[in-house]
Amino acid sequence: MKKPINIQRKTLETNIDLTVAIEGTGKAIIDTGIGFLDHMLTLWTIHGFFDLSIKATGDLVVDDHHTVEDVAITLGTGLKEALGGLHGIRRYGQATIPMEEALAMVCLDICNRPYLVFDVNFPSSKVGRFDTELIEEFLRALAVNCGMTLHVRVPYGKNSHHMAEAIFKALGRALDQATAEEPRLKTGVLSSKGSL
Repeated sequence: MKKPINIQRKTLETNIDLTVAIEGTGKAIIDTGIGFLDHMLTLWTIHGFFDLSIKATGDLVVDDHHTVEDVAITLGTGLKEALGGLHGIRRYGQATIPMEEALAMVCLDICNRPYLVFDVNFPSSKVGRFDTELIEEFLRALAVNCGMTLHVRVPYGKNSHHMAEAIFKALGRALDQATAEEPRLKTGVLSSKGSL
């Protein structure tokens, strides 16, 4: 059983206290000051069966960018620490999730080679007060700080909220797959090189 990891990040722009457990029950206690981000992270937590607690404050008077990016940095760092040396995990995960008219596809590799491919065209620049362009920024910061190759594609969708929901649900499911133990891998990591 992997233990919960607590990460704190404090800058002149944000102050974040985050605890994440990979082997959880889907329990989300999230307060970033950004309602839409809280909603997306709750979906991620529930559909990935993680446990996630976040208390974040930031310079929202400027805009949401710093808080969104720093939450992703902190979450990615927490996931990387929770996974240790990546021993025994399945490493790869993928999920295709519908949300009404929208379809999201997420494929990832936890391999210490961070990269993001983001093939999504939101039909609107905002969902409520939230800038949809920040979803790509969140995913990039998450991938870089977790050490993950992450491909996200939404081939179709008309509602930006539905498209974002499908992305975060698919991300949760794919990460749940990738972080699960591979029972056939008795020692080391899943790599022909013997290391990641």
